[in-house]
Amino acid sequence: MKTLIIAEKPDMGRTIAAVVEPKAQNKRTYLEGERYIITWAIGHLVSLAEPDQYDPKYKRWNEADLPIIPDRFKLWPNARTKDQLTVIGDLSKRCGRLVNACDAGREGQLIFHLIRQYLKLPQPTDRLWISDLTPETIRRGFDGLRSDAEYDDLTRAARARSEADWLVGMNASRAFTIRHKALLSVGRVQTPVLALLYDRHKEITAFNSETFFIVQAAFSQLDFDYKGIWQGDRITKREEAEALAAKVKGKPGRIVSYTVNESKEYPYRLYDLTLLQREANGRYGYPAKKTLDIAQALYEKHKVITYPRTSSNYVTEENIPVMGNVLQMLKGTSYADLANGADRSRVHKGNRAVCNPAKVEDHHAILPTPKKPGTLSAEEQHIYDMIVRRFLSHYYPPAVYNNHEVITEVEGESFRTRAKEQLDIGWRVVLDQAEGSVAKAKGKGKKKSEDATDDGEDDLVETDRPFSVNAEQPVHCDDAAAVEKETKPPKPYTEGTLLKAMESAGKSIEDEELRDAMKQTGLGTPATRAATIERLKQVGYITTAGKRLDITIKGCTAIELIRGAGVELLASPEMTGRWEQRLHQISKGEASDEQFIAKVKQFAEMIVAKVKLQQQAAANLFDEPESAGKSGAKGKGRTSKTTARKDASPRKAGASAERGSARSKSAAAGTRSSRSASTADGPKLAASSGTGARAAASRGSASRATGRSGSEKTTAAVNSRSKELSATGNSRSEQPTSTVNTRSEQPTSVRPASTQQGATQSAVAPRGTLAACPRPGCGGQLIEGKRGYGCLRFREGCTFVIWKEQQGKTITPAMAKALAESGESRKSTFKLGDGTTVSGKWRLTDPSTGTIAFQPSI
Repeated sequence: MKTLIIAEKPDMGRTIAAVVEPKAQNKRTYLEGERYIITWAIGHLVSLAEPDQYDPKYKRWNEADLPIIPDRFKLWPNARTKDQLTVIGDLSKRCGRLVNACDAGREGQLIFHLIRQYLKLPQPTDRLWISDLTPETIRRGFDGLRSDAEYDDLTRAARARSEADWLVGMNASRAFTIRHKALLSVGRVQTPVLALLYDRHKEITAFNSETFFIVQAAFSQLDFDYKGIWQGDRITKREEAEALAAKVKGKPGRIVSYTVNESKEYPYRLYDLTLLQREANGRYGYPAKKTLDIAQALYEKHKVITYPRTSSNYVTEENIPVMGNVLQMLKGTSYADLANGADRSRVHKGNRAVCNPAKVEDHHAILPTPKKPGTLSAEEQHIYDMIVRRFLSHYYPPAVYNNHEVITEVEGESFRTRAKEQLDIGWRVVLDQAEGSVAKAKGKGKKKSEDATDDGEDDLVETDRPFSVNAEQPVHCDDAAAVEKETKPPKPYTEGTLLKAMESAGKSIEDEELRDAMKQTGLGTPATRAATIERLKQVGYITTAGKRLDITIKGCTAIELIRGAGVELLASPEMTGRWEQRLHQISKGEASDEQFIAKVKQFAEMIVAKVKLQQQAAANLFDEPESAGKSGAKGKGRTSKTTARKDASPRKAGASAERGSARSKSAAAGTRSSRSASTADGPKLAASSGTGARAAASRGSASRATGRSGSEKTTAAVNSRSKELSATGNSRSEQPTSTVNTRSEQPTSVRPASTQQGATQSAVAPRGTLAACPRPGCGGQLIEGKRGYGCLRFREGCTFVIWKEQQGKTITPAMAKALAESGESRKSTFKLGDGTTVSGKWRLTDPSTGTIAFQPSI
């Protein structure tokens, strides 16, 4: 009988088939050759079942039904890819052996074994474990196939992770959502990450800046000039600083101390995924998810780099010859000059900065492969270039510096000068201009934390020109000045600095060896951290402004409610780091998965019990201030959400960082803008503000037409309003407002009192109108535009608009009409991408602006 090879994705399956069965027949959903049949999984074909698949009563979110703790977890096929699952089942009946060719990692192991368990495949199974998709590596992998049973510990760890995420996510999200009548997403990894952002936000807002002064002096000795900073207690009064500057200006001085020490700077570590994501975010502003997607394309599609989802910065002895082949390949590319100048003898098994088998677990560091790259996109070239230059740097000698420190005394006052003089550029020759500037900043003495504040007292000067003073010769103070400075708060997180914090579970660790030791106790894994950040964007907990990550009001409220309920551990980075460490121990056979899950079940029960005792939060705690929307509507400022919309590219639920709870969290989404949320699989059910209409209205009023007949004005107004509703979809703030109705709110509370009045005033409704404008005192009519339903009286200042795209779902004309006339829509049932359903009604929460909110049936 033939052997069935199951790859994780179609491209991987076809690449493997081209090597092991080059003459295989293409059957669309699989390829068949003489010995092998090759098919693929298309990600997660099977996942843990939803609660309502255990009992229909769980379709409604009731507090009395919590906690939900299955005795045995059920599996459920993904409805969108069920046909492919059937194909695998049919093919397996013709095969006597299986090969697990899914990604060589924890998630790949889970994908395969959930399929195998669901289909009850009894065949003996081998494991293909490779780090790149070049033909040579695939051949070596098949020559060295090992029994999949040797990876049972990894499989147990994968299952434990999935079940733990399900238990925490399902129970915590439902408990907080039911208690507070607001859709709140809670997860084992995402919540501690949100807590990091919350704590940083609080540090920044509580920070009180203080003004201080430094005194900088300019010295000369013969034909050499240098500067120094006064040494003493911090000066807080300008008069004192200026008096000190006047005291030394124009006066002679002497060098009381001059030391020179030589130092060497070695190449930075080879890339693991997190380090690559951090540096790509710093250099190009790429979100972590984008960098991962690009790296995956370079690995799967172009086959020019090795497996990217690695946590190691090192290689093993068997990688050294392949690295030599890569260096030879690069001599025929645009990197020829650098490759020809490389010293192959520098990369060998004794070089522990490169070859360190003890620090390589599932996969080695990210490397270029011997395959010459073809045509890459600009973004792919950026990431490939980073990887190649980091690779080449290890074939060059260290950079050599002289570190000078001079203490100059003038009128009894001491000034310090620090200079780092480059003697030999060494490996830095491989840096391009952009990376060189970053590396130069890193090279200034002891490397600063990326999060550190900079109070302007760093007096280190880096130079490639000779620095030389004579301690025996006098000097002259040519000038001196008082320079005003101020203390600065901690910097807001970027995706790069947040990834660094996730890697060390929030601890500020600069020592690289200690950071390596912390890698197994971080938040999430290199493969899931990007998805966790994307998840926080999707549910409206964070937004982006340039590179900066900002926590929203809803994000702050979520953390405060979680901590206020007495379940601080749920938001604890250290605790989640320890969980990740335990999962790592399970994967190595050093810990029990059964004991781990038993403790997680206890934890889930504790969460539910404490949340049930918590007082319900006021609905307005989830509101974003209107001022944020107004500033965003102008397309600029710190709260602009246009960047968030561009950066957000949420993946399918199968790629969620916390797969088990992803479906629950899709239902528990919150305050994303309608535009960005529309790219997600499930509806992000919250309110969408109409404040963008104000900007549209003001623009419309500025160009008000005059001197037309009534019918002409009506027609012009309809056409103009349609254009405004089309245009404002791109320019409005799309702020993350989350006005969530409580159960006590009745439709009458938002039913506009002016509906009947408006209908009376507009007895003859213009053709194509939907309903009377609900805005009190308006009297206008609603019409449909490309992006929303707005009022014809917008030129007179009416700001009412209901946007069509509301948190991933489209408001139809019939729904808009119902909302305008009765204040609520008919009951709707939303089916999420993974099969989860959420029922409820859209309600008009603010008749003056058109803000609506989805109220689930709880």
